[in-house]
Amino acid sequence: MSRKLANKKPAKARPYKAAPSPRRGSGEKAVPRGEVRQGVQWVTVDEDNEGQRVDNFLLAQLRGVPKSIIYRVVRKGEVRVNKGRVKPDTRLKAGDQVRIPPVTRKEKPEQVAPGSRVQGVIEAAVIFENEQMMVVNKPSGIAVHGGSGLSFGLIEVLRSARPSAKFLELVHRLDRDTSGLVMVAKKRSALRYLQDELRQKRIRKHYHALVAGDWQAGVDRVDAPLLRYEMPNGERRVRVDESGKASLTTFRCLNRYQGYSLVEASPITGRTHQIRVHSAWAGHPIAGDDKYMDDVSLKAFRAIGGQRLMLHARALEFTLPVSGEAMRLEAPYDDAFNDVLIKLGARLKGTG
Repeated sequence: MSRKLANKKPAKARPYKAAPSPRRGSGEKAVPRGEVRQGVQWVTVDEDNEGQRVDNFLLAQLRGVPKSIIYRVVRKGEVRVNKGRVKPDTRLKAGDQVRIPPVTRKEKPEQVAPGSRVQGVIEAAVIFENEQMMVVNKPSGIAVHGGSGLSFGLIEVLRSARPSAKFLELVHRLDRDTSGLVMVAKKRSALRYLQDELRQKRIRKHYHALVAGDWQAGVDRVDAPLLRYEMPNGERRVRVDESGKASLTTFRCLNRYQGYSLVEASPITGRTHQIRVHSAWAGHPIAGDDKYMDDVSLKAFRAIGGQRLMLHARALEFTLPVSGEAMRLEAPYDDAFNDVLIKLGARLKGTG
């Protein structure tokens, strides 16, 4: 007996087999890599979302889910309001119970969080705030939002600095290199109100710009249509073109220097790069503008110490949401903008 046991060959180890993936029809579906499955949600509509369409409400609740999927689940009756079927344009009321069905969305890539220093800079730049909104004096060089290779912008910094804030959205935009006043809504109702005020042209924006040359006394407005286009490298540009959108900017000369003028520009319409292109069209490109200023003029501006685009959203005139109180806010120049004006002023007096 012992001899047979000693001569017996050991059994071969069986290769490990992974558990089979769920079969189609078994009730389980594997979630593709890079996506996450979200279960049923029941959301109560608050007063701030009253009057919002169902489709827009779902787009806000399901960020990252394609519109086609949202409209499909509504059409199939999977979205319910107070247990009843709805259409995409159904208006919600405060207190409504909205059933949001299970959906699969793309997993958000890990974002680079804004550091405490930049959070402190932006918080210190808030010049007005109440329960409905805030106004920030955005520094030059910071985009209003992330994207296009940027990890974060002004709105992401504010959300990071205020994790308990339920709602923070930009009311309008400002070019990355332009400094000055930006409105941020803290409630959806305030966002709707302020954006409607913008559409009705009841909000007035006043910019200060240092432009090349001696601004002509008779030029107080530029009414030229603007067309957006892309450079071969994908860079976004704008030019005056008859096939473009109607655009109007009013101008007022504030001060004159040797080779430059400080003007106030007030856009009546809100086109991309409007003030920059209209200034250049008038023969006075904005100092430091590497898109619309010629290379010789740009080099001359750099030679006097110019480091930034000399465009600043100086003032805002608007009425507050809820109270209707009339407001006028002004933002001071930053050091880089102010230093150029001081240097030009000294040169004008013959002391620089």
